[in-house]
Amino acid sequence: MVMSRSGLSSAEAAVRLDRDGPNLLPAKPPAPLWRRVAGQLRDPLIVVLLVAAALTAITGDWTDMAVILLVIVVNTTVGVAQEVRADRAITALSALTAPVARVVRDGAQQEVPAAEVVRGDVLVLAEGDIVPADARLEEAAALLVDESALTGESVPVDKSAGDEVASGTVVVRGRGRAEVCATGAASAAGRIAGLMATGSGLTPLQRRLVGVGRLLAGVTVFLCVVVGALGLVRGQPVELMVVTAISLVVAAVPESLPAVVTLSLALGARRMAARHALVRRLHAVETLGSVTVLATDKTGTLTEGQMVVRRLWTPAARAALTGTGYGPDGRLDGDAPAEAFTGLLTAAALCNDARLLRGDDGEEWRALGDPTEAALLAAAAKLGLDRHELNERCPRLAERPFDSVRKRMSTLHRLPGGRSRVICKGAPEALLRAPVLAADPALVAGATAEAERLAHEGYRVLAVAVADLDGVPERVPEEGLRLLGLVAILDPPREAASAAVAACRRAGIRPVLITGDHPGTARAVATELGVIGPADPIVDCRDAPGPPAGATVYARATPEQKLVLVEGMRAGGEVVAMTGDGVNDGPALRRADIGVAMGGRGTEVARQAADLVLADDDLDTVVAAVEEGRRVYANIRRFLVYGLSGGATEIAVMLLGPLFGLALPLLPAQILWVNLLTHGLPGVALGGEPADPAVMRRPPRPPDQSILGAGLWQRVIRIAVVLTAVTLGVAVWALHTGRPWQSMAFFALGAVQLGVALGSRARPGSLANPALLLAVAGALGLQLAGLYVPLLRDLLGTVPLTLPDLLVVAALSVLGYAAARLDRVLHREPVPPPRDRRPS
Repeated sequence: MVMSRSGLSSAEAAVRLDRDGPNLLPAKPPAPLWRRVAGQLRDPLIVVLLVAAALTAITGDWTDMAVILLVIVVNTTVGVAQEVRADRAITALSALTAPVARVVRDGAQQEVPAAEVVRGDVLVLAEGDIVPADARLEEAAALLVDESALTGESVPVDKSAGDEVASGTVVVRGRGRAEVCATGAASAAGRIAGLMATGSGLTPLQRRLVGVGRLLAGVTVFLCVVVGALGLVRGQPVELMVVTAISLVVAAVPESLPAVVTLSLALGARRMAARHALVRRLHAVETLGSVTVLATDKTGTLTEGQMVVRRLWTPAARAALTGTGYGPDGRLDGDAPAEAFTGLLTAAALCNDARLLRGDDGEEWRALGDPTEAALLAAAAKLGLDRHELNERCPRLAERPFDSVRKRMSTLHRLPGGRSRVICKGAPEALLRAPVLAADPALVAGATAEAERLAHEGYRVLAVAVADLDGVPERVPEEGLRLLGLVAILDPPREAASAAVAACRRAGIRPVLITGDHPGTARAVATELGVIGPADPIVDCRDAPGPPAGATVYARATPEQKLVLVEGMRAGGEVVAMTGDGVNDGPALRRADIGVAMGGRGTEVARQAADLVLADDDLDTVVAAVEEGRRVYANIRRFLVYGLSGGATEIAVMLLGPLFGLALPLLPAQILWVNLLTHGLPGVALGGEPADPAVMRRPPRPPDQSILGAGLWQRVIRIAVVLTAVTLGVAVWALHTGRPWQSMAFFALGAVQLGVALGSRARPGSLANPALLLAVAGALGLQLAGLYVPLLRDLLGTVPLTLPDLLVVAALSVLGYAAARLDRVLHREPVPPPRDRRPS
């Protein structure tokens, strides 16, 4: 079809927009508030609490029912608020995408919102434009397009008339006109976004908590039925034993656990926000703590996303060049003097159409034009060569632009005395041959071998040649040139990426590189960062339609293959975190256990697919997030030891008390009061405990390990035995000495559990987490109020204790603290055996 020079009419464009819909990527509509609330209420532990609230309503215990409902409301509110806040932040980040497009309509060029571009529109493309829709080029002049967001390829692609350009790609050089052939969901970016329909399902923590909820419900109900039956056998009133059994059910369920989980996750999200990491879903914080594999994209994630000259070669010398980005900071690293490379980089700076601009902050430099040419300008600046001064000395007279057939660019410059100079740069295979070069065959062979060696190491290699002419020719000649040397260019790894990879290895997390880039480039980056060794194999996904899931580096991976790889690793029992920034990363980000997107240079598709968005694009933040996740999980286990040992003690006291002559050791109201105080603020405050300093030197917990595993339930039993012994010991001693044994048992049960809370601290003896100290002090005060405040005494059925009796119980309650501390010494949490992290 021949493109109309006048483009569509406005009327025809409106008809097509109405027929095909707006040029927008498929996206879920924002979730209504009721659906967000319902999602929070489906949490397994919240369901247990709702059942507990119903049971307290049956017994008429409105106070405890109100407390349980308060926990549910607070938990739901925090979760919904975090989701809404994250969605608003993502909406703000969406402003980074191109809002307008230049089209030809009614015979005139005009700007329209990108969402209103339709099939048949004529796009006008120029340097710096983001392509708004898939289109076929009808005109192209030195057009170079950055497709890294779509394919992962770090090197921009030369485009000619007849080629296609994809939505979301960026024009880095040249100009062109193209006719739109696909918009919205039908575009390349839209088809990739369509792969994201399937999410990752429940997080590891949610799966573990489902099992805990079922186990607690089954065991608790069984034991409480036993307590009720034994009471009836002893002749206790039916109503009293029914109320007692229900009270035990409520008391044994750690209703603060959802609040502890939510508080821990919210604190982790707040800490991560301070590190420029936006948590879109609270459970994503803990999931990072479970990660066993960190699968990452290369371009813009492990690398800077900016091309940099790293190696220089001339027939007489070679050297490395340091520095990152497009700034002039850097130096030669080698024995050769700078003068040995001045001619090479002078020519590279003159045969160049890019520009370097200093950012608004006056520090960061950015490129305008071809990133490869910008890297050459930065390299010249590092040797003190000023591009403007060079252009004044040797002004450009003519040029032959780069094209995909010749694979080179040539410029003609004026020299003093009426002479001129031809400068040619391009691919080695296009320059290192006759008749382009007039050079000794041995020199050409040596340069060719060096170029192949550098290319094998992952560099993009350019050859530069010149020829000085008498006079000024009518056309720019490209033969009989003299070789100046080779320039090796690379998108360098981020400075923090190497440390992040090393930290992952220390923490037992296997880094995996999955990129759409060239195998040589993937190997070079992976080797430099320590992802693989120099001799380790990599997988070229072009040769492996179903690439194996056990390798460490995958190159030339398509979005579909990235998705298959992530699913394969998850099916193999791994907990996978996937990082990326491009459209091509979106499906894998969505399918991974946790997706991590770059917020700065990342695409809208990647941000919407991710659970975590790094606003500063710093991979080291992912490592900090892993530490936060492990802290969250450790605090949940810390609370479970505390809460379950208290609940087990309450059931054990009610079961064993009659054997020691205690007909009904505790009244239902007393059980619920102790439960309210111990599982309330102190339990929630445990969620704010700091991380163990050694947490990142241990491997991740096995994905199939129960949250009660690794010796936790044994700890619960050991501590519960001590607490039960103290409570029953106090009650039996008081019974045989004529003291108010039930009130003493009531106070002992609460105080000894608070001692366990203090003994469970991650850093005892310090002021870390002062909220726990205040919560324990407040709970102890309320426990005392249950003995001495008349209104509470009538409600709970207690009597005041004398000072000597109170001191005796208080002294024995210290055994709860001692039991928790001694148990931590005796039970060192076993280190999971290292899994086989070697690539298969």
